[in-house]
Amino acid sequence: MSATPLLPFRLSPPAVGRVDLLVVAGEHSGDEHAARMVRELRASQPGLAVAALGGPQLAAAGAQLLHDLTASSVVGLVEVLKNYSFFRALFEETLRWIAEHRPRAVCFVDYPGLNLRLAAALRERGLSVKGGGKIRTLYYISPQIWAWKAKRRFTMARDLDALATIFPFEPKCYADTTLPVEFVGHPFVADDYAAPVRYDPTGPVLLLPGSRVQAVGRIFPALLAGFRQFGRRDAVVLYPSEAIRAQIEAMLARAGPSVDQSVSLRRTGDPIAASAVLTSSGTMSMHCALAAIPGAIAYRANPLTYLLGRMLVQIEHLGIANLLLREPMYPEFIQGAATSAALASQLRACLEDAGRIARTADQAARLRALLRVPASGTAAGWLARWVA
Repeated sequence: MSATPLLPFRLSPPAVGRVDLLVVAGEHSGDEHAARMVRELRASQPGLAVAALGGPQLAAAGAQLLHDLTASSVVGLVEVLKNYSFFRALFEETLRWIAEHRPRAVCFVDYPGLNLRLAAALRERGLSVKGGGKIRTLYYISPQIWAWKAKRRFTMARDLDALATIFPFEPKCYADTTLPVEFVGHPFVADDYAAPVRYDPTGPVLLLPGSRVQAVGRIFPALLAGFRQFGRRDAVVLYPSEAIRAQIEAMLARAGPSVDQSVSLRRTGDPIAASAVLTSSGTMSMHCALAAIPGAIAYRANPLTYLLGRMLVQIEHLGIANLLLREPMYPEFIQGAATSAALASQLRACLEDAGRIARTADQAARLRALLRVPASGTAAGWLARWVA
């Protein structure tokens, strides 16, 4: 067997000589949600020593950033394989650091591909409580076991001490396990959360094709065709990265100058008001639903991927708002159903049907009520009970 590859660096020791909590958040959204939790936790326990494999927001919240994991995160099998040696080395270095510095607890935030493997390794090496050691292993933001890989709940119960979820239906998904699971509210409805979108009936149409290059290549042409057939109002396309911006600009150029004049691009994160939205099924669709922006979901995948997904994923809706409400707040147009005529018709209803607009506002209010922090407390309160 070949030796484990070495990182070009070692993770720094704890800045204050000890660490009470290690947070592992591998994506930008996880960094953001974890930072809010850590900020609130340190406000109530200012002496708590927190270290993190995360990103700049966790650092700003007062955690000692050991490595910017958000800068290293990749999506897709090919990218994972290309970077396998690095991630294997980082995995082993993280376990070495934990074994040497022995935090009282490790809180994994989302990112199950890495985090569930780390939790299992801590048990196997006898470091965690579940492995006979003293380190508590906690998990914030459940993997979507209700959509696929449902059997992971049993390995999670084997490896973790507790789980906090952001959707109210998720604790029931673990009812047949021994894992303590608690709903702690969704970060998007927190009092201090700055929503990136809001509803304005005079605003432009939003086109939200997603954040992954392959998906954007399939979904954006459908959104653009629907907007073009509708033919009224301007549109704004939100993009999360320069790679996505370049891809969208290329597609707009192929569509012709008349389209280019009515469609503008804006970086995700800058607050924007909108009158309607055509969106993929990702995180931004949830933001728009909570903001009561009327809209519809369009989704196109590789045909083989779609067929496999239909066999593996057992859910009634793609959009999480639709799943939560158990009704199509955002009608879904999947694969061949995402035609220009269908999407143009949706825009027409979103902008001209008073009943549709009022119904969306009512659904948004119900959605916010479902997701608000329960009486049992926030994610930070949950974490404080386990770190104490």
